[in-house]
Amino acid sequence: MSPAILLSFLIGYFLILIVIAFATSKKSSDNSTFFIANRNSKWYLVAFGMIGTALSGVTFISVPGEVGAPSGNQFQYFQFVLGNAIGFIIIATVLLPLYYRMKLTSIYSYIEQRLGYYSYKTAASIFLISRTIGSAFRLYLVVIVLQRFIFDSYGVPFWATVLISLGLIWSYTFKGGLKTIIITDTLQTFFLVLSVFLTLYFICSSLDLDIPKAFETVKNSGYSKIFFYEDFLTSNFHFSKQLLGGIFVTIAMTGLDQDLMQKNLSMKTIKEAQKNMFTFTGVFVVLNIFFLSVGALLYIYATKNGIAIPLDHITGKPRTDFLFPEIALNHLSVIPAIVFMLGLTAATFATTDSALTALTTSFCVDFLHMDKREDSNSKEAVKKRHTVHIGFSIVLFLVIIIFNAVNDESVVKGIFKVASYTYGPLLGLYSFGLFVKKGLHDKLVPLVCILSPAVCYLLNAYSAELLGGYVFSVELILVNGLITFIGLLLISKKTDLQTKF
Repeated sequence: MSPAILLSFLIGYFLILIVIAFATSKKSSDNSTFFIANRNSKWYLVAFGMIGTALSGVTFISVPGEVGAPSGNQFQYFQFVLGNAIGFIIIATVLLPLYYRMKLTSIYSYIEQRLGYYSYKTAASIFLISRTIGSAFRLYLVVIVLQRFIFDSYGVPFWATVLISLGLIWSYTFKGGLKTIIITDTLQTFFLVLSVFLTLYFICSSLDLDIPKAFETVKNSGYSKIFFYEDFLTSNFHFSKQLLGGIFVTIAMTGLDQDLMQKNLSMKTIKEAQKNMFTFTGVFVVLNIFFLSVGALLYIYATKNGIAIPLDHITGKPRTDFLFPEIALNHLSVIPAIVFMLGLTAATFATTDSALTALTTSFCVDFLHMDKREDSNSKEAVKKRHTVHIGFSIVLFLVIIIFNAVNDESVVKGIFKVASYTYGPLLGLYSFGLFVKKGLHDKLVPLVCILSPAVCYLLNAYSAELLGGYVFSVELILVNGLITFIGLLLISKKTDLQTKF
């Protein structure tokens, strides 16, 4: 596949996004538009656009790649997806009503009103750190593909590719913010979904299979095992670990995350927000089945054509993340290659543009308190928001450069490993706020939220020795939240609570 063709496609793609950005922000580009889209979003647009935000390039590349990994993953990821679905339902029925009742712009304002100033700042800081790392991981995934298949041909260094990518994202998000994101993410999700089905079609055609035969082939292959009940102590794939991990990672990374909740809070009513979440959940589960099926077909195709898993340039080890782009860009025709790049770009940038907007919103609201100022939409306030937006773009750039230097494992594993440590304290904070009718010695909360991940790290490192051979998987986030919760109980105190909590 010619790098020039792919580069031309990318340029055209981003020109479309920039045109949409200027069209949506033409009438208004103030802070109310940027933060919550004036609370006038359509639920069906948000529901559809959230699919692209939630899936990202990680799902697009890493999930199919993991299907045939040497560790024998197969379809075990679907156990985690089922947990995700339960988590989304809990968010829609428990957290969204709370957020709407309190009319929040930043969801961490709840912590301030319920637990205090230091708890609030701790929760907002955890989000900023967690989302920055997670978004950097996701963008890193697409950048290494762009680097490998396009920019290496022109001698462009990796750091410049990262800078170009972030510059493009900044160019269409800095004015309209959430109002623009809702429209661009809808478009990008359409491209993502289209690319999934077209990719299936092209791979099936290359294998001389129609769609029913393709699914029968996947079912009868050695890649289609979904439920793992063996070796509860030592296996990362055990059903209970994956299901629990899926539930609590979703509650933390979605329900307690300003990014996806910001879109839900942009709708007029709680009923519309809930309708959005339920619709999104159904589509999310179905699409992941297709992604896993793509993974199985990729390995079947690779075996038939003698294609090995590509090696990482840095570590020299096989990198399953590279199998999908390797086949799509080097072994199929021009149209499948363009379809693949369209899906990958749409998935990853839909996630990153949303995250950059959420990071800017959280910092402006939680640390600069723009929502409490009478002049929150003044030129000075808007200019300050632009500065914050640029600042987070620079932070993402630096994190990606660092990650490129040290990462040697699948990105999908890296993201959820980090999430288990960073989002766990948020689970503890919100659980305490919702279920314990006590206050806290607020100044001690940051200490608890630092100690909890540290204890969790040690517990994970020595779990085999301490727990009779038990090995943690993504359910570690639940343990982290529980340790935080216990720590908060230890520093709790009696207090009078208002009924709205």
